[in-house]
Amino acid sequence: MTWLLVIFGFMLLVILHELGHFSVAKLVGMRVEKFSLFFPPTLVSKKIGETEYAIGAIPAGGYVKISGMNPDEELPEEVRDRAYHAQPVWKRIAVIAAGPLVNLVLALVLLFVFFAAIGQTTATTKVGEIEKRYPAASVLKTGDKVVSVDGVRGGAGRISRRIASHKCAARPPTKGCKSARPARLLVERDGQTVKVSARPIYDPAAKRTRLGFAYAPGPREALSPGKAFTSSVNAFWFITKQTAALPARIFNAEQRKEISGVVGVSKVASDTIKSDVADAVSLLAIVSLSLAIVNLFPFLPLDGGHIFWAIVEKIRRRPVPLAVMERAGVVGFILVIGLFILGLTNDIGRLTGEGFQVR
Repeated sequence: MTWLLVIFGFMLLVILHELGHFSVAKLVGMRVEKFSLFFPPTLVSKKIGETEYAIGAIPAGGYVKISGMNPDEELPEEVRDRAYHAQPVWKRIAVIAAGPLVNLVLALVLLFVFFAAIGQTTATTKVGEIEKRYPAASVLKTGDKVVSVDGVRGGAGRISRRIASHKCAARPPTKGCKSARPARLLVERDGQTVKVSARPIYDPAAKRTRLGFAYAPGPREALSPGKAFTSSVNAFWFITKQTAALPARIFNAEQRKEISGVVGVSKVASDTIKSDVADAVSLLAIVSLSLAIVNLFPFLPLDGGHIFWAIVEKIRRRPVPLAVMERAGVVGFILVIGLFILGLTNDIGRLTGEGFQVR
């Protein structure tokens, strides 16, 4: 059931994205030949007016086919004036930008709904998930309540900072190196107070030392409309920055391992729905926003590539040669496939190794 919800959610994002392209193309008078959910081979189709509506067999996205996307495309005389490359630059940019814009707006709306109507879970100091091969696995149990660390009491944030204050003994810190001295924890377990200690280890992804446990979530707390809007914008900006930095992560060995593909995103989505279906709203917002940002990367065949070359045409005041765009498209296609393969490789490694960490 969870996988059906995941598939439905991704389908919804694709449909809305392509509807953005489709609606604006129709609005500005372009001829839309085909609107397809998923890629060929086509399973079912129906022609209404001049547009064919179809469902493909490969569930990896969707597309809107507009007449004249290829400048050298041979078209009947009666439709040439409505072809894509026959339109002014502003119309082409509007059509291409409409898809990502729908995802951007949808992401902001979903984030607002999440913060205002559902709410984030409140913080607790109870131990939730414990990661294998981390120090916490040998000294803590799920359900323990952390009272203090090194005599310092407080909420989850303060306790985490105290644990992280135990710096790695190596300089510079390396993955898995232990802190110079142990963290001393006071925990409540089964109605009794227990003292335990462990040396946190350095996690390069978190850029700090950790014991390797997550806090159990408390009850949800919805925010007022004003605070929900502020939180939505802050989350929107944070996710945008993280996604925009994706190409740079390819050149960093540690960050490269964090890139996920379709399998990874689907697995995390499934786990999220299983743990709490309400969190699926925020996850859908994240995926929608990430989809929009990635699509705006300025290389073909993504939307950002089409926008980029339309702007170049506007600046140089004459069409860009098709051969130039084709060469750029090959480079862009290689980059897209490279990211896909990298994400898939990481996903397989997680599935066969330590598994996916939802948190």
